[in-house]
This record gives sequence, C-alpha cells and structure tokens, in this order.
Amino acid sequence: MTRHARNCTAGAVYTYHEKKKDAKASGYGTQSQRIGKDSVKDFDCCSLSLQPCRNPVITKDGYLFDKEVILQYIISKKVEYNKKLKEYEKLKKKEDEENEEKLLTETNNKVKQFFNTENNIISKPINGFKEENRPVPSVSNMANGKDKELPSFWIPSKTPNAQKPKLEKPDSTILCPISGRPLKAKDLIDVKFTKVKDPDDTKSLIIKENRYMCPITHDVLSNSVPCAILRPTGDVVTLECIEKIIKKDWTHPLTGQKLKEKDIIVMQRGGTGYAQTNQNLEGKYERPSLQA
Repeated sequence: MTRHARNCTAGAVYTYHEKKKDAKASGYGTQSQRIGKDSVKDFDCCSLSLQPCRNPVITKDGYLFDKEVILQYIISKKVEYNKKLKEYEKLKKKEDEENEEKLLTETNNKVKQFFNTENNIISKPINGFKEENRPVPSVSNMANGKDKELPSFWIPSKTPNAQKPKLEKPDSTILCPISGRPLKAKDLIDVKFTKVKDPDDTKSLIIKENRYMCPITHDVLSNSVPCAILRPTGDVVTLECIEKIIKKDWTHPLTGQKLKEKDIIVMQRGGTGYAQTNQNLEGKYERPSLQA
C-alpha cells in the first residue's frame, strides 16, 4: 500500500485526471496547461502581431517583427513617455511650490517663537531658594507636550497621514516587448527570405507549409530548423550552413563579403512538437483561491 497523508483516503478511487477536471469546473485555483504546436507562431511571423511578416526586421537578440508593427509600437511608447514627462513636470512644479510654502511657514514660525521667547524674559532676578519659585514636577502623562506623543491612532486628530510617494522622472528607454532589453529603431536589421522554388505549387504564399528556404543549401526552413541572419545582407540561412560552410573562411557565399562573429544573429524559433526546442510554452490562468 502506498504512503499517503492522514486525511487523504480517496487516493485509490479519486484519480489525478478527475481532480484536474473538478478543479477546472470549480472556478478556483491556478490552471496550468502546456501550449500545443498549433498555438505557437511560425518562425517567419511577427512576434507582436503573430502574422506572417510583409517587411520583416530583426533585433540584435534575434526576435523577428514586422517593420510596420514594431515602428508603431516604438511611436506609441514615445507618445506615452511624453505624456508621463508632462505629468511629471506638472507634479514637480506643484511639489516645489509646496516645499517653498512649507519652508516659508517654518521660517515664520521660528521668527514668531523667537519673539515670544524674547518677550518672556524676566529682567528682575528670581530667588531660587524660595519654595514658591520652585517648579512642581508633574506626574501627568499629558503634561509637557506628551499628549501629542501618545499613539492614539484611533482618534481622528492623531491618525497618521499616508506619505506621498516619491516622485520619479519617467524613463525614456524603450524596451523590446519580447526580450525586455533596450530597443532602438536604428538597430533593426532588414531580413530577406528566399522563397521556395516549386513551379508545380500554385498556392498562395501564406497557405503554403514550406514557404522559404536557405539560399545556399536550399534546405526548407521551419520551426524545427535552427536559423540565423547574416547582418550585411539580411539573408536567412541555417545554422548547419554557418557551421559547415561560412565558418571555414568567414566569407559570405553569395556576395564574397568578409564576415565576423557579430554579423551572425541567431534567430529565435517558435514551438515544435519536440520538448527540447520549446521555451516557455506553459500557459497559466490564475483564478480566485478557494477559502474555507
């Protein structure tokens, strides 16, 4: 007999799949499910719109975008930054005015306190040996300003006030929506896909399963084929071509141009049917927790 918890007596008749089914129907708890191949974008689709790219561009980190979509994203982020900057300048000006007013009030209070102290100075000497002149110490917990120090937070007049959040200037850096790293429009590299040459296939390019190929080895490109971009020309080639052909003499096979290590950008792939090539393909849906 297998070991189980003290109160877990239904393990033999209440299976794991029944528990998952009941948890899904109850409407409570966090649901996690592995995303299938059909729910993952293809290698030649935009990472934002998830549609095939008309004018593909790629970032330095290897994420593919449609040029129109990513430029629209960058412009929207700049407009959002300008709005935040105007709001920050408005709040900053208001805060400076409040600080000046507070400083002026404190200065006036100090001057007033100084004059009150000067007016209370007694010119006639006091005989400290007389009993009538000796101060009587008070045993009250409300004396000497202690009434303001009492932690009577339930009294409205002594309720602590919430501190204002620290005003921070908005950051003008635009981050990549996928990698989260800084993104600039000038860093986007144009990508050139080579279409598969099949005269018998008259289907539309979007309907075709095999749309593009490596211009050097003529291997068909897909999510299961690791690809890379050659920065000088933007050609999409396979990593196998880079390892076996290009890295021998570091020369572009199509143009004869000399290449360097930084000229090769590994392209981020989509999902496949193999678990080894998939990354972050688990979806989670958080729902309210069931409370007793």
